[in-house]
Amino acid sequence: MGLGEASARGTSMEGDCLSCIKYLMFVFNFLIFLGGSFLLGVGVWVVVDPTGFREIVAANPLLFTGVYIILAMGGMLFLLGFLGCCGAIRENKCLLLFFFMLILIIFLAELAAAILAFVFREHLTREYFTKELKRHYQGYNNTDVFTSTWNAIMTTFDCCGVNSPEDFEDSIFRLINPGEVVPEACCRRNSHLGEVGFSNREECLSGSMLYRNNKGCYSAVVDYFEMYIYVAGALAIVVLTIELFAMVFAMCLFRGIQ
Repeated sequence: MGLGEASARGTSMEGDCLSCIKYLMFVFNFLIFLGGSFLLGVGVWVVVDPTGFREIVAANPLLFTGVYIILAMGGMLFLLGFLGCCGAIRENKCLLLFFFMLILIIFLAELAAAILAFVFREHLTREYFTKELKRHYQGYNNTDVFTSTWNAIMTTFDCCGVNSPEDFEDSIFRLINPGEVVPEACCRRNSHLGEVGFSNREECLSGSMLYRNNKGCYSAVVDYFEMYIYVAGALAIVVLTIELFAMVFAMCLFRGIQ
C-alpha cells in the first residue's frame, strides 16, 4: 500500500513537473515568436524605408548583407516560435525534435555572425570610411551608388565628410571639382514657406564655415543611432538567453513525453 501510494505520488509529481515544463516551453516560444516578429519588422522597415536609410545601408556591403540576415533570422524565429508553441501544447515529439534542431542551427549561426562582426569591426572605423570617401566620392555623379548614398547621408544628417569638411582635401572630389572646397550636399539649408533652399551656396562651396555643416557624419550618425545600438545589443543577449532555455525545455519535454 505504501509503495503504491509513493509510486502514485511520484507519478503525480512527474506529471506536474512535465506540465510546468510544457507551459514554460510555451511562454519561451511565444517570446521567440515576438522576437522574430520584431526582427522581421525592423528588416522590412530598412528595406522599404522611403527616408533614405536604405541608401545608407547600401553604402556598405556588410550592412547591406546584415539587413537580409536580420530578415532571414526574423523569419526563422517567427516560424520556430510558432512550431515550438504547437509542439509544447500538443506534446508532439516530432515537432519538438524538429524545433530543437532548427533553433540549435540558428543559435550557432548567431554566434558565428557575432564572431564575424568582431573580426570585421575595422571596416566600420572612421579611418576606413575616410579612406573610402577620399577614393570614391565624386560629388555630383548621382548615377554612382557610393556618391548618391553619401549625398543622402550628408543631407539627411546635416553633416559633412566623415570627421569634418577637411576630409575632402586630397580627395577625388577635389580633383574633379577643383573650384569647390566642399560638395553641395554639405551646404546649410533654410526652409522658407515650405521650400528648402541653400543659405548661401556660393560661399559654402568656397569653404565658408558659416554656410556649411561642420559636423562629421560619423559622429552625427553614431549619435543618432546610439540608443538603438544599445537596445539592439541588449535584445540580442535576451534572444540568445531565451533560445538556450527553449532548447533545454524542449529536450526535457521531449524526454518526458511517453
